[in-house]
Amino acid sequence: MTGHRFRAAEIDTSKPHSARMYDYFLGGKTHYEADTEAARRIEAAWPDVRPWTRANRSFMHRATHWLAAEAGIRQFLDIGTGIPTEPNLHQIAQRAAPGARVVYADNDPIVLAYAQALLLSSAEGRTAYMHAEITDPRAILAADELHATLDLSQPVALSLNAVLHFIANEQKPFYIVRQLVEPLAPGSYLVLSHGGLDPRTEISDAVTRLYRSSGIHVQGRTREEILPFFDGLELVEPGVVMPHRWRPGNAQARAAAEALDLWIFAGVARKP
Repeated sequence: MTGHRFRAAEIDTSKPHSARMYDYFLGGKTHYEADTEAARRIEAAWPDVRPWTRANRSFMHRATHWLAAEAGIRQFLDIGTGIPTEPNLHQIAQRAAPGARVVYADNDPIVLAYAQALLLSSAEGRTAYMHAEITDPRAILAADELHATLDLSQPVALSLNAVLHFIANEQKPFYIVRQLVEPLAPGSYLVLSHGGLDPRTEISDAVTRLYRSSGIHVQGRTREEILPFFDGLELVEPGVVMPHRWRPGNAQARAAAEALDLWIFAGVARKP
């Protein structure tokens, strides 16, 4: 494990952070009073937030397993890692391919503090963590931690799960994704999930307002607005769908997925 180290004083617990709120929605314990208060306000306005969060997490598990077990990917770059919650991406990948290498990146110092303690690789593989901003893709791609762990001349799975809806249009999210994908070798993959717009506009509007009032920009997008993130790539079946409908594991899971209507979209695509 490599990465920067932060002192406790550098962690601002007075303001909510999206990663710690996500941890709250998953039932974790790595959040503070400000995160809990903000998350409870979201939950009051949007009762589906917990199943939404679990569906997104489950999609990450299935997509990672498919990439390692079936697509033969041995390198992963996960940006917007969040608080470590088992099983983590590297655990899923290394169960299928013990030699898999994973670089995690996030901008919350507390994520780093827990990553350093908990994101432990298999003996055959390797994990690394770096403190980074997705809005600065050049810095991510130039980081020593990345190049010490991954070989960009070989295929990499770039994982952007539930992070791009925190990027405003003026921050050029589509350009950010293109910058991250462009240097990856042919045969690499983009794994992406993104909050959609609930047709119940009163809920979408309330959630957007609550996040922004907490100092967290959030911007849901329609499926049609999300599709361009995959431009130039070959979508893996079933394409861009709600995450619980992306290759659910068995007939029971498929039936449960069809009963849900959670407004988030996800897909996996290959770089030709």
